Amino acid sequence: MRAWLRQNGQWDRVAIATFVLLAICFLIGGASQRHALRLTLVELAALPTLGLALLSAWDRTVWTRHRFAVSILAAAAAIPLVQLIPLPPAVWGALPGREDGTLALELAGLAPGWAPMSVAPDMTWRSFLALIPAGAVFLGALVTGASAHRGYVHLIFVALAASFALGLAQAMTGDPFYPWPTTDRGLISGLFANRNHLATLCLIALPMAGAILGTAARRGTEGRRDFWIGLAVVAVAVVTIAATRSRAGVGLLGPSLVLSGLIVWIAAGRGRPGAATLGLAGSAGVALALVAVLGLAPILDRFGASAPPEARFERWPTVAEAAQAYLPTGAGFGSFERVYRSVETLEELDATSFNRAHNEYLEIWLEGGWLSVGVLIAFMIWFGRRAANAWRAPPGSTADMARAASAGILMILMHSVVEYPLRTVTLTAVLAVLAAILELGARDGPETSRRRSRRPA
Repeated sequence: MRAWLRQNGQWDRVAIATFVLLAICFLIGGASQRHALRLTLVELAALPTLGLALLSAWDRTVWTRHRFAVSILAAAAAIPLVQLIPLPPAVWGALPGREDGTLALELAGLAPGWAPMSVAPDMTWRSFLALIPAGAVFLGALVTGASAHRGYVHLIFVALAASFALGLAQAMTGDPFYPWPTTDRGLISGLFANRNHLATLCLIALPMAGAILGTAARRGTEGRRDFWIGLAVVAVAVVTIAATRSRAGVGLLGPSLVLSGLIVWIAAGRGRPGAATLGLAGSAGVALALVAVLGLAPILDRFGASAPPEARFERWPTVAEAAQAYLPTGAGFGSFERVYRSVETLEELDATSFNRAHNEYLEIWLEGGWLSVGVLIAFMIWFGRRAANAWRAPPGSTADMARAASAGILMILMHSVVEYPLRTVTLTAVLAVLAAILELGARDGPETSRRRSRRPA
């Protein structure tokens, strides 16, 4: 890694710290809960990176050049802290959804005291701490520059390859190769506790491999190694998604491949399909053929009439009603499980625990109220503007990577409709890398460049 950083002019402490932190996130950050010790280790490891990134960002005037993106990050981190501010009894008792708590105190003969806005302050504090690694990775990637981003992307590829190898071991031998005790045995999940999150990583890796392929094709013989790396990543990602048998992953595989093909086509100059485009199609085709021959039946069973009923869709109306009961403030980040248990209907009671909404947007609405919805809308505006700039930009390694980052973020946003990928430290860190790549690669789009060219020297 040191030789690579020196070669690319990024031999500094922030680049190394960000790279190491991202690696730690992959190794011990692949679960969303019930693993407090491992997640705490990741959060502690993020503190040095965060400190170095903040110092470097101050020196490089990141605050003024990227104020919109940094403001969204600051607002997202501030919401759980605001929810932890103690409020006087009269104010707390008047908040929507706190009637049961007030009644319980009255029945116990206790006088209400000062209390935070969150109904689960311990979990809200943990939710804030869980944002530290993603914030550190984002700021670190933002100040290390575009050339270091290729190192982070290659680390994502390494993590995918490790998950693929670990998944093979899980399929053949079972228990010894599951890194998380809460994993469903018999399913392939790689470095994650949830197979759907491994599928998310594959969906992200595909457009990143497309960017690598496009850049390698332009470089000719100099990019031959990256060309073969890109083809290998495409094949591994397709096979791994099929192996997880994640319905959302399989459903989003087509859009991810289409976006990857467009990235390669634009990188090649929007001309006739060249080696990179044909290589992408061929690699994906071979992988799909392999899946069709060896493992198509289990995948089709997941979509067939014999598949078990999906309870999450039936429970979303209950989650929406609970969210409305706590508006406008929300119940507090991390409080979903406790809130849902208090509103769960008798028809929904079974032996399973519905500890996530399986819809990031519903869960954010319940936990953060309208303030979190506002931050989410601001993020969507930022994403739309940067993605539009990236896709209008001419071919180039930085623009190609920015287009791939926008496609990866889109895959996360789409998967979040039916899953909770951003509840894992690993995928929030990956999102942070993609956001930094997109922010740096697309902040100045074609229109901005033309305006600058018209200014007098």
